Amino acid sequence: MNAQGGFLPLTFSPLTGDPGFVGRAAELPALENFLHEATVEGGARMVCGQAGAGKSALLDATVRAAGAAGMRVLRCAGIRGSHPPDLSGVLQIVWPVLADPHRSPHRSPHRPPTAADDPPEAVDLAAPDLDALVRVLVDGAPVPGDGRSWPAFAVLETLVAVSRAGHPLLVAVDDWDALDEPSRDVLTFVARRVQGHPLALLMTSRPHRALPNPLAGLPTLRLGPLSPAESALLLASRRPGLDAQTGRELLATAAGNPLALLELPVPSEDSPPAMPASSDRLASAFAPGAARLPAGTRDLLLVAALHPEGDLPLLLSAASRIGGTALDFAALEAAERAGLVAFDDMRAHFGHPATAGAVVHGTDPRRCRAAHAALAAVLAPGSVRMLWHRSQAVEGHDPELAARLEAVHGDALEQCEPTMAVRLLRRAADLHPEPADRGRCALRAAQLAQLFGLDRVTRTMAHRALRHPLGPLGTLCAEALARTGKGGAPRPTSTAPDPAALDPTDPSSWPTPVGPAEQDNALELVRITAPVVAGDDKRSQALLAFLDGIPDRADDPRLLHAMATVSPLGRAATVLAGVSADRHRTDLPVRDVERLGEAALLAGDPVRALDLFRQAERRRRFHALPDQLPWVLLRQGLAHLAMGNWGQAEHAFRRCAELAEGAYGQDHHRAAARLLEDLVRALRTGVPVDPVDPLAGAGRDVAAARRSVPSIDAVLAVGTAWALVEGGRSAAALPTLSSLLTDPSTRAVALFALVTFAEAAKAEHATREALATLDRMETELGPGCPRVIAVRFTVARAVLADDQDAEARYERAFGEDLSRWPYLEAPLRLAEGRWLRLRRQFADSRATLRQAAAGFTMLGAEARAPRIAAELRASGERADGGTPGTPGPTAARDLLTARELRIAELAARGLSNREIGEELGLASRTIGAYLYRVFPRLGVTSRAQLAEALRDPHPP
Repeated sequence: MNAQGGFLPLTFSPLTGDPGFVGRAAELPALENFLHEATVEGGARMVCGQAGAGKSALLDATVRAAGAAGMRVLRCAGIRGSHPPDLSGVLQIVWPVLADPHRSPHRSPHRPPTAADDPPEAVDLAAPDLDALVRVLVDGAPVPGDGRSWPAFAVLETLVAVSRAGHPLLVAVDDWDALDEPSRDVLTFVARRVQGHPLALLMTSRPHRALPNPLAGLPTLRLGPLSPAESALLLASRRPGLDAQTGRELLATAAGNPLALLELPVPSEDSPPAMPASSDRLASAFAPGAARLPAGTRDLLLVAALHPEGDLPLLLSAASRIGGTALDFAALEAAERAGLVAFDDMRAHFGHPATAGAVVHGTDPRRCRAAHAALAAVLAPGSVRMLWHRSQAVEGHDPELAARLEAVHGDALEQCEPTMAVRLLRRAADLHPEPADRGRCALRAAQLAQLFGLDRVTRTMAHRALRHPLGPLGTLCAEALARTGKGGAPRPTSTAPDPAALDPTDPSSWPTPVGPAEQDNALELVRITAPVVAGDDKRSQALLAFLDGIPDRADDPRLLHAMATVSPLGRAATVLAGVSADRHRTDLPVRDVERLGEAALLAGDPVRALDLFRQAERRRRFHALPDQLPWVLLRQGLAHLAMGNWGQAEHAFRRCAELAEGAYGQDHHRAAARLLEDLVRALRTGVPVDPVDPLAGAGRDVAAARRSVPSIDAVLAVGTAWALVEGGRSAAALPTLSSLLTDPSTRAVALFALVTFAEAAKAEHATREALATLDRMETELGPGCPRVIAVRFTVARAVLADDQDAEARYERAFGEDLSRWPYLEAPLRLAEGRWLRLRRQFADSRATLRQAAAGFTMLGAEARAPRIAAELRASGERADGGTPGTPGPTAARDLLTARELRIAELAARGLSNREIGEELGLASRTIGAYLYRVFPRLGVTSRAQLAEALRDPHPP
């Protein structure tokens, strides 16, 4: 206290600096402010949240901060599942005060007594009251007075006296709702009467709709789940080394609950029967009273946990089979009263995803098998789920069931349930008695697991497969899978290979596949190995020779994708022909659709690739598989980027980054999307991004992005040079583009900028050198060059044409159907417009240049507008959009339809194509097509000119 009897100000360490917390950025400052306010005028606060939400951790952090600041702290905690004596909670709080009746409550226990302390007889609470409180709380003596209000007043007076004994007081109550009822009543009384005293009462509690809320109106801090980003950060920092799929499963089950994130075991199916994962601590937190529920209710919860998608009649039927007693809806009431489940129409929903494992934790395996058998008996015969539950009820070998599991795993893949498909094959390997069958199923499980990012399962099943007889290519495939590391690629061996042994990464040593099973193993081996050998000419040629030896599987998406990976230009015609044959098949699994899309993109056809990636996105969304969407959206953005459609590319990359943000195991997709989003902005504005510093954060982003887009370095290099051309700096861009086009490792990517290379060469008067480069590349590609690539050479030669052959070149280029490739048509029209101007055909030049301006605007090439405007002025275009010697301008409403005028007005206000489309209910590409027609009519070349063009030339 100071000389005037007030309290000296306390200094609190910032709670937000506690390194033990992830998230809670809003709650920690709120508790810090609460302590500051309570030391001056008193206050009470309730921290409310589900089990495991971090209430106790926040309470402990607040206690530490209060103690460090000099506050006295009294604590108590409830124990769930117990039946504590009356007022036992209050006794925990006041015992430090009552234990020494000769010590004055006015003196803080954190400092020695001084002469300034008041003598014991001067305390505000009379000694007989202290003695009475001791007798009531410790000895169980009868309560004085009316028996109800006296304890509350006595405890309040004691706490107030302690709070005024030198230092403010914090009373910290953990799990208020688990205390005995009289203690809850006393603390409720105190909470409403602490104002005006240097006393802080902080309590934690779980929400429970079945209990009345006597603390209604008390300030409450509600703890929600951690955000996805915070959950991923906590999981990565406290449980490193998880593969991506396992991390996503834990995040989904934890649903932002910190305790579940830290306690949930990694799912394991090594010892059936399968049960939801949990731990002793989670079971006591999420389902403390589950063991005391009636047997029928426990059976119902068991089948609900094993089959969460089942409706109530099905679950009741299955639960009745376990105990042999018919159950009805009355069996649900006990679980609902305990807060374990809620009911929505005919479905049961656990209060939290982790509750499913908590309610069945410790269940005897025999009872669990009985529950699986009961579910198998009531589910549709032959269905994926029915066979899965039946497999979990079986002990020992069952070849008939194993064969059915092996056959039905394809149904799981068609239903976009890859994890279930892996589980079916894994269980089939256990049930097969024959070693060859067990090896086959284990190898197929490893192949699927590697495909879907289950690295730990991949290695486990590959090693299991190697224990059994496999064919030569099956053995090679299993060896490659056993080396799978982060990112899903085979890891190189640490020792030198045996020259006499077959090498999974050297296709020249692979035998020719014999029979369908070995052909499948061969294609899986090719799928795994192609990214590893890409860039190695010798091994790439060996891989192509190996693929040529499987002619009857020439249209398999795995084969086409491998060809495009190791030889995107040399085998482009073969790949695109195969993609065309398969692209309209509706029975293709979505992963094969994605493979075909990436093969088309690598082989140089972004239009076809975009169509396939959009199909894949629709199917992923239909089956609610958001974890796979970042990869698909990133490829959509790359296809748009290759087409020069930069507005759509930027939108796709932004959507990818937003979905990948905070998602576990998606950091590489996020890094690639952010880098490519920056690149698109550079292309639109003509201002290249700064060079990447390998030692800086951007360098680390590129390293992560390579796991998502292996060719990211080439894409960034080509895009940076392209941005220089967009900004009018052709001299700086030309050497880079020439080098990228002549380098075999980057040529496939650089070919998308072939016309841009021709524009730069024309601007720098390097036409002869550029034509020589085109001749060499066309010779190397040969007569089998696909049309989608050949048309780029046709347009590039037209752009480079001199005055003598220009007309013929332009006629030939425009003879191609360029409607699918506006990114080729726009620069072609720009070149023709310049040529017409130099020939003094000004009217034709202006019309062509306006078409070029509209095309570039539709594609989002903003940096082109000033240079095209200059070309138009040189061709005689007036500032108002007219031409010399013509009548004055006509009102825009007379030139445009009502829809065109509305779109032009919105564009003039600065709205993007996507924003206009959302307002009018149209696709953004449709908006671009409208603007493509509007710009030439109004004589403008950019959105910035629209506002002036739409102004009424004859105002009233």
